[in-house]
Amino acid sequence: MITDSSPYFSVKHDFKVYLTAWPDNAPIPTEGELTLMLPLGLQLISDVKSLEADCLLQLRHLDDEAKTVVEYLKLQSKKVDLVLQHVLEREAHDGELHQGKFFGGSGIRIIGATQFDVGKQFKLTLHIKEELVALLCFAQVTATQVIEAKDVEPQTGYLTELEFSVITDTDVEQLVKASLSVQQKQLKQRKLAKKAT
Repeated sequence: MITDSSPYFSVKHDFKVYLTAWPDNAPIPTEGELTLMLPLGLQLISDVKSLEADCLLQLRHLDDEAKTVVEYLKLQSKKVDLVLQHVLEREAHDGELHQGKFFGGSGIRIIGATQFDVGKQFKLTLHIKEELVALLCFAQVTATQVIEAKDVEPQTGYLTELEFSVITDTDVEQLVKASLSVQQKQLKQRKLAKKAT
């Protein structure tokens, strides 16, 4: 049974994830080895986000007059992120495409027609387009449950929970920030919907 007992907040949001089954007899890569496995597009995004974080941290110490410059730089950074995301979407991806339904700092949940064995390790390439997140990590299946066919889901499928086993601290931070951003957007939409009724 899937529960909400993960150490990080998880938010419901649709995203793409590519899964590659990791061989049972192969050791799981370390965080350093994971970084070396990054394809060029993901490496570029990682480098850009790292540089951006360092610069924005330094700019926060400037006076109020610099806030306009900071906002402009954030806008330029977002434009670069959008271009990189577009390039990544056009690249061929390793693994099988699955529909993500929940994500957070400790793992994801996916929905699909395949039932995975609990304990199975996968290499994941995660894409959360609206939040400009693209990353590579490893995760282990911790739970799976059957979803019966209904109006919402036309066929019987499986909701599978995967917990991250190897992921960089920077990527965890990205996912936590993205989950909070998605939650804020959802709360704004609910408030607007209440006002409209």
